Parts: sequence; structure tokens; C-alpha cells
Amino acid sequence: MELQKMEEQEGLEMLNGSVPECDKASGLEDGDPAAEVTAAEQEGFLPHATSKKLNQFTDFEGKTSFGMSVFNLSNAIMGSGILGLAYAMSNTGIVLFIVLLICIAVLSAYSIHLLLKCAGVVGIRAYEQLGYRAFGPGGKVAAAVVICVHNTGAMSSYLYIVKYELPLVIQTFLGLSANTENWYMNGNVLIIIVSVCIILPLALMKHLGYLGYTSGLSLTCMVFFLISVIYKKFQISCPLNGTEPVTPLIYYNGQNASAAGTTGDECTAKTFTVNSQTAYTIPILAFAFVCHPEVLPIYTELRRASKRRMQSVANVSILAMFFMYLLTAIFGYLTFFGNVEPEMLHTYSRVDPLDRLILCVRLAVLMAVTLTVPVVLFPIRRAIQQLLFHGKDFSWVRHVSIAICLLFVVNLLVIFVPNIRDIFGVIGATSAPSLIFILPSIFYLRIVPREKEPLRSRPKIQAACFAALGFIFMVMSLSFIVADWVTTGRSSGGGH
Repeated sequence: MELQKMEEQEGLEMLNGSVPECDKASGLEDGDPAAEVTAAEQEGFLPHATSKKLNQFTDFEGKTSFGMSVFNLSNAIMGSGILGLAYAMSNTGIVLFIVLLICIAVLSAYSIHLLLKCAGVVGIRAYEQLGYRAFGPGGKVAAAVVICVHNTGAMSSYLYIVKYELPLVIQTFLGLSANTENWYMNGNVLIIIVSVCIILPLALMKHLGYLGYTSGLSLTCMVFFLISVIYKKFQISCPLNGTEPVTPLIYYNGQNASAAGTTGDECTAKTFTVNSQTAYTIPILAFAFVCHPEVLPIYTELRRASKRRMQSVANVSILAMFFMYLLTAIFGYLTFFGNVEPEMLHTYSRVDPLDRLILCVRLAVLMAVTLTVPVVLFPIRRAIQQLLFHGKDFSWVRHVSIAICLLFVVNLLVIFVPNIRDIFGVIGATSAPSLIFILPSIFYLRIVPREKEPLRSRPKIQAACFAALGFIFMVMSLSFIVADWVTTGRSSGGGH
């Protein structure tokens, strides 16, 4: 009897020692003890391989506080899309814009829930590896390509802002009333200089964690931008009497500044409106809320990580950005109404090109978007390494070469793509639905075992409908954009 008790006690000790290791490595939440034992027996060698992959792509695992995780994810959500929200509201009306913004925010939170659920089931916290677990090599390639396309569009939009805002900042700083032909006033030359001197050195850092100190500065700059937009609402009168330039500005609805000034409802806020430009509103909103490539790395670095804790991080971050987006759109729209441009900072130059506050705002936005580019570049480089150099040791030559090639391609896009709406519209209509709607849903359907959730269960039916919504959204958005291109004769219908 004593020998039998000793054997049972040893078996319990071995069992208690093995389950937490498997649970820790796989990211499983506390649940049925029998299920934990089964997972430990079936995947005895998996925790070591999974842990190795996590350490390969994540720094300072499990050391980030809840507040800092909210800060990091908010900075990942916050992007240059905020500059186009007032223009989006002018083409939808206030009520329709708010409804769309709420829907996109809720759907983004739900898609993060699906990602976290998949990560908890298989113990993988990398987007590309979830694709591999769900669909094999094809799923891994699809996830990597979507991340590359989306983040390339994001980098392009950031550098596009630098291209058009930095010359205006230099012009204001020098006290010039008009742009000159000097090289330091050429936006194409300036983005190359910024890419080589600022972005490239930051992008060459080995670990993404080293860029964490720039996130606080970037987000603070955007908060200053919001405060300035609110302040300017009470300083600028409508209509903009006597401030229109001599040369007419061609807007994207085909009207110029002088023609817009003659309408009777120029300074009347619209609660609901639909026009040919409304097709760009949903892509712009979707693009503004995409943070999914960064969710899983932040999840890995979260202290006392659990699905519920990370979901709370996501909910708080999305809620904070929701209010920031809403306030920026409302006050920007109520300042200029139908005269607001797709890149809102350009509209302020019509009032006073030498305004010192607007100069500070431009500097803040330029600093914010410039410091964000290296952060966005890291997931692209990781996806390329996963596809082409998986399993190989770190190489500085490869690390540097990929960064240089990516910046070269992005600079070409910024120099030759006519306006920022093309970037927001097309990229938002393709990659954003994939990252928010489609990929998390189909990963969930494939990864979560049928024994736990049958195909006809409510969660999987919701996920299937969510994926279908993403496909519908993608097709409709692209159709509207192409139709608008055909109608206007060119994508922009004008210039800045």
C-alpha cells in the first residue's frame, strides 16, 4: 500500500509539473484539467519549438505593463488616416460618419478577439504562423503578403505627408509667401533626405523594442494636433473671406475654390449625405483602425498575459482612438465644412500660410509620422524573412538590405502616386478588410477544433458572417473607387 501511494504521489507531482509548462508555452487559459493534461500529452515537444519562435520575434517578453501596452497599441492604431477624417465626414454627413466610425471600431475589437482566441488555442502569437497553422504554407504566404501590402501603404501615406508638408514648413520658417524652385523646397528631394538620414538609421536597429521610446513622442504630437484643431475651430470664420488664393484650387469633387464660395450652404453642416466620394469613407475609416499586425507582438510582451487582459488592452486603445478620431473629424469639418481637403493641414494654409501655430502643428505631425515609419517597417521585414529566409540565423547584411529595398520602393510610390486619397482608398479597400475581417475569421474557423466549437455553433457562424462581410466590403469599395475613376477621368479629379 505504501509503495502504491508513493507511485501515485510521484505521478501527481510529474503531472503538476508538466501542465503549467505546456500551458505557459501555448498561451492556453485556465480551463478543464483534463483538457490541459491531454494537450500536454499530445504536444510534449511543441512548447520548446513554440517558445523558440516567440523569442525569435519578440523582445522583453512578459515585461510590459497594462498601461504601456495600451499606449503602444494606441500608437499602432494612430496613423496618418486621422488627417483624412474631416474630409470623410464632409462626404457622409455627421450622423452617417458617427455610425460608420462606431461600426468599424466594434468590428475591429471583435476581430482582435478572434485573433486572440486563435493564439490561445495553438499557442502561436505571430500572424504569419497562424496562417501556416490554419492553411499550411499557402496561408502563411497570404498573411505575409497582406501585411506587406498594408504596411507598405501605411509607410507611403506617412512619407506622402512629409512630401507635401515639409516644404510648407520650410516656406513658413523662411517667411516666404510662395514656393520657390530651390532643392530644399522640393518634396521629392526632402523625402529622400528624411528616409536616408532619419528613417533608415532607426529601421536598422535589431529589435523593435528599441523604438519604444519614440512611441510616446509620436502619440503626444498627435494629441497636440487634436488640441490645435479644436482651438482653430473658434478662431477661423466661415466662409474664408479674402483668403482664397488667386489660382483656383481644384477639389476632388471637380469644383474649385471660387465656385465653392458661391454656394448658399457653404457653411452649413450636413447630417447625412451620399455622393461619389462617399466610397472612400469606409476604406479611410478601416485603414485608420488597422493595428492587427502589432496585436500579437504586444500580447506576447504583456505582463501576466491572458486573453482577457489583452482584450482589455485592445478595447481601451480602440475606445481612446475612437474619441480622438471623432473629435478631430467633427472640429475639422465644422471649421471648413465642404471646403475641407483630403489632407486637412493643407486647408489651414488657405487661411494664413504664415500661422505660427499651424507651423508647430505641421512640425508635430511630421515628427509623429516620421517616427512611425520604422515601426511599420519591422513587420514587413519579419514577413519577408519568414517567407524567404525562414529558419536561418540573423544576418546584418540581410537585415540592412531588406530595409534599404523597402524604403526605396516606398519612395518610388510616394513620388509617382498622385495624391493621398489613392493610397488610403485602394490600400484600405484591399488589405484593411483582409486584416480586420477575412483573415481573423477564416483562421478562427480553421484553428478552433470542431470538438470545442462545431461549425454550426454560434461563434463560428458569427465568424463566417464576419468573413463574408469583409468580402462584400472589399468588392463594393473597389467597385465604387473604380467607378469614380472612370467618371472623373482620373483618380484624383484634381490636385493639391
